[in-house]
Amino acid sequence: MAVAYGIVASLVIGLLGGLGLPFTDATLPTLGAGLTGLVAGAIAGYAAREGLGGGALHGFLATTIGGIVVALVLLFAGTLVAGIFGLGAGIAALVWVAATGIPGAVGGAIGGAVAPEPEAAGRPAA
Repeated sequence: MAVAYGIVASLVIGLLGGLGLPFTDATLPTLGAGLTGLVAGAIAGYAAREGLGGGALHGFLATTIGGIVVALVLLFAGTLVAGIFGLGAGIAALVWVAATGIPGAVGGAIGGAVAPEPEAAGRPAA
């Protein structure tokens, strides 16, 4: 479920921001990808509550899957508008996925580290 939370966060931020977030330059899309990865990864890592390693894994998975979906949506929209699906667009999509995966793992590790440990439910005292 933690990966699903991260995927949704990655989709929302990625689709609202396009290839970059507000206050970023179009020539530097990795800044937007970095922020997207950190936020979505932190959400996935926090929801996983498995510590540093589990949070990093969940953050990486969530942002990578979310990045793939965002790239496919943007490529499809670009094909509809421009009518051309080029090699450059495919390479840009791969760069986008790679650029969100690494910050996603870092954000997931941070989210997993700050998440409270799950408490085991005990039997009530009689």
